[in-house]
Amino acid sequence: MKKRDALRWMAAGALVAGTAGALTACKQSQPKASFNAIDLTGSKEYAQDFAMPDQNGQRRTMADFQGKVTLLFFGYTQCPDVCPTTLSDLAAVKQKLGAKGDKLQVVFVSVDPARDTPEMLKSYIANFDPSFLALRGSDEELAKMAKDFKIYYKKVDGQTPASYTMDHTAGDYIFDPQGRLRLYSRYGTPVDTLAKDIELLIDGA
Repeated sequence: MKKRDALRWMAAGALVAGTAGALTACKQSQPKASFNAIDLTGSKEYAQDFAMPDQNGQRRTMADFQGKVTLLFFGYTQCPDVCPTTLSDLAAVKQKLGAKGDKLQVVFVSVDPARDTPEMLKSYIANFDPSFLALRGSDEELAKMAKDFKIYYKKVDGQTPASYTMDHTAGDYIFDPQGRLRLYSRYGTPVDTLAKDIELLIDGA
């Protein structure tokens, strides 16, 4: 190869390498998404997956919701305030998202499988949005999932054996469209605030 040609090849290689370096630097300098919820991105210590039947008897795992932002929280149908308020807010969030609302999957996990029969869960969850799902497992499955997600639940006796209530963690775990745990949203987060976080994840943040 002639010296002049060799110099041309070296110059071309340097240009390609320089361009690639500039693109990498540009990519790295892009600002990180700013979420209002607690950012759990990169966490692999808990809440990675689950396996539990839904209200229709279909066994569900995180893989079923690929391509959607999945919001999961724990509760029970006879909850007097926290659960219905949360579900109402999530229905409003979905509406707020407009066409992007189809990219949100809400999953309600019962901490009271003794009373929350599949039929009751179907009726209850449909009152808020027909696309919402409810999971109901055995006592053992619930205990395992609660441990994996680090949530608390406890039966509190009432005046009669059937009138007990359930203390439980109130908050939402939010997974991105790739099924990765990203956010934890506290109970009572305003609808607009939560909708903005979910939209960021839908858009690829």
